[in-house]
Amino acid sequence: MNIDEFKEQLLALMTTLKLTEKDILSCEDDAAKWKNRLELAQARSGMDELIIEAERNIGKINDKLADLREEKRSLEDDIAEMRRQLPVIASKERSIDPDILEQELLMTLGYSLEDAETERKFRKLEKESAVDDALLALKAKMNQNKDGGDTF
Repeated sequence: MNIDEFKEQLLALMTTLKLTEKDILSCEDDAAKWKNRLELAQARSGMDELIIEAERNIGKINDKLADLREEKRSLEDDIAEMRRQLPVIASKERSIDPDILEQELLMTLGYSLEDAETERKFRKLEKESAVDDALLALKAKMNQNKDGGDTF
């Protein structure tokens, strides 16, 4: 999973968490409404049918609230875990291309890309020349030893 997909998933979890919190508030409002209705029905005699209905609705709402609160805890745990993983995922995405870095550094120093290529060619030529010079010196020394009889 790349960093953009990871951030999208994190955003989706955070959005779901906010919606779950909104649902919890709505259920709490419904529970308060049915609790008031239950108290009202209990205050009057002969309202057994309404009392039973209010208790049934309060039970449903409490069950739904328990599920929503568990979902909220789970989402919060998932979000916290993803936030801990975010720096690791982000660090995996960061990579340094040495050629691009060299070009950026040269541009910072005022060199153009053409100057950088020219510089690279000259460095290569200088290395090759140094190798050739060392080889010639070795050959000369070997010839000198061969002719003069000197040994290593």
